[in-house]
Amino acid sequence: MGKDQSYVLAVLDADQLAHSYFPLGDTTKESVREEAARRGLAVALKPDSHDICFIPSGDNAGWLRDRLGSEDGPIVNEEGEVIGTHHGAFTYTVGQRKGIGIGQPTVDGRPRYVLRIEPVSNTVVVGAREALAVSEIVGDRPRFPGVRPAGERRGFAQVRAHGTPVPCVFECTETTITAKLDEPLLGLATGQALVVYEGDQVMGSATVSKTHR
Repeated sequence: MGKDQSYVLAVLDADQLAHSYFPLGDTTKESVREEAARRGLAVALKPDSHDICFIPSGDNAGWLRDRLGSEDGPIVNEEGEVIGTHHGAFTYTVGQRKGIGIGQPTVDGRPRYVLRIEPVSNTVVVGAREALAVSEIVGDRPRFPGVRPAGERRGFAQVRAHGTPVPCVFECTETTITAKLDEPLLGLATGQALVVYEGDQVMGSATVSKTHR
């Protein structure tokens, strides 16, 4: 299988899917490229995009600064000690290691990672890599492509568009989806989409609201 779009489409509920039309059907990307080349369309040679499509330069931080401005704020460790200054919390990503902007070295010599971003206080919290690990994910605002699954189920959880599904036990309620992972995931941020599967079938999706280590 090539790039599976089910993760992206999982935000749609049953009614929205029932009113959706996919004109390419089961046509593969390779077939579309071949047809585009046959018709002499330049897009046939366009490489796959791995960035935000409307920011072709790839400078996401610069694009945001141009529109939101920038506001300096503290970078703190897990104990709350200020160890640096950032120039816009929105330019950081949970799990980021490079370009954090901390001048002083760590006591143990290990690199620091962005653990979380606190927009209300405009604070970026950093710490050791193992502090990024989460074993349970809770998402709210659930959507289901069909009937809501009942009880706990064995399946897979996916939290990135092209990420690897992780074996888990999940449970869907009217207000949440909870996934207990067999193996911890790193670098998960609130606001990401949690999609749960049985086999290759989407069972539901939700917006990550909290995680547990």
